Amino acid sequence: MSVDRLLPSGEARELLQLTRDISDKVLDPIVDEYERAARYPDSVFATLGDAGLLSLPFPEEWGGGGQSNEVYLQVLEELASKWAAVAVAVSLHTLACQPLLDFGTDAQKSKWLPEMLSGSTVGAYSLSEPQAGSDAAALTCKAVHEGNYYRISGAKAWITHGGVADFYNLFARTDEGNRGVSCFLVPKGTDGLTFGKPEEKMGLHAVPTTSAHYDNALVPGDRRIGQEGQGLHIAFSALDAGRLGIAAVAVGIAQAALDDAVAYAQERKAFGKRIVDHQGLGFLLADMAAAVDSARATYLEAARRCDAGLPYSRHASVAKLVATDAAMKVTTDAVQVLGGYGYTRDFRVERYMRDAKITQIFEGTNQIQRMVISRSLATVQH
Repeated sequence: MSVDRLLPSGEARELLQLTRDISDKVLDPIVDEYERAARYPDSVFATLGDAGLLSLPFPEEWGGGGQSNEVYLQVLEELASKWAAVAVAVSLHTLACQPLLDFGTDAQKSKWLPEMLSGSTVGAYSLSEPQAGSDAAALTCKAVHEGNYYRISGAKAWITHGGVADFYNLFARTDEGNRGVSCFLVPKGTDGLTFGKPEEKMGLHAVPTTSAHYDNALVPGDRRIGQEGQGLHIAFSALDAGRLGIAAVAVGIAQAALDDAVAYAQERKAFGKRIVDHQGLGFLLADMAAAVDSARATYLEAARRCDAGLPYSRHASVAKLVATDAAMKVTTDAVQVLGGYGYTRDFRVERYMRDAKITQIFEGTNQIQRMVISRSLATVQH
């Protein structure tokens, strides 16, 4: 079901319609096959790039789409309603481009950003480590300055697009303490950079998630983004936008599950009438719809604050928390609506439930979001 949206311009409406057309004609026919085979859809990303959907929230002067976050996130939701793994990859590509835009020099942006935003390349974000997930300050991957290069050694974990991305935003330690982390833009094919085998995940099968290993890898000094020691600030500044991306993806998954559950409930009959006409089932669907609509309103409110230049960190955490918890609940209820059929791979709701689970974990677990929200409340001046 297409969701009626209040969009700021006719251009935005055309963009959303373009996204729906691509979702229906390109993503929908192949998503089941690719997810079951864990097959990487490289041609899909080329199509999205050609359509300009990999650069939407970036300035036109660097080759971006010049769209607001409010519009970009609704495009992301549309993609997620057909293929969550692709939408997650688009969100993380956007996240991987952000440090260069916000902290790179004009020379660096002129050299790399147009290609990154053209859709001819896709990026990945490399912050987490085997023993440093939510606690990013505990990372141990090291970058030692040697002449015109940095020699990098260490391991990274949970990299979406690992092994297939064209560039990696790497965060490595150049000194001790919280201010000892720096950011680097590492190209694929760098000598000394290798990847582990793809993780065998519960969901999001079509896009690989891997570890990365740096064995004395040499990265040119001009690929350091920002100043030495600015890495955690760079990483955290992008996470709010990343959390909104995951919130939008979660709503897309939930909307798809709701649509499938409603369609099934209108066709399936029990005790002489459609199951949607039984109050118990009708009320369950009503609660699912309320959860989806509420989650969408929450991420859009945060996006509008961001677009207006207002503080939105707490609102991003609220959106991520509310939307991902809603997605988990709605997809689980969709399986319940379909009964035994919902537990089989003949219907998509079981995949929606598996895909929804990870949204509660990455870009900061929902327990971390509660910490962010509670701390923001504790610092409010009365």
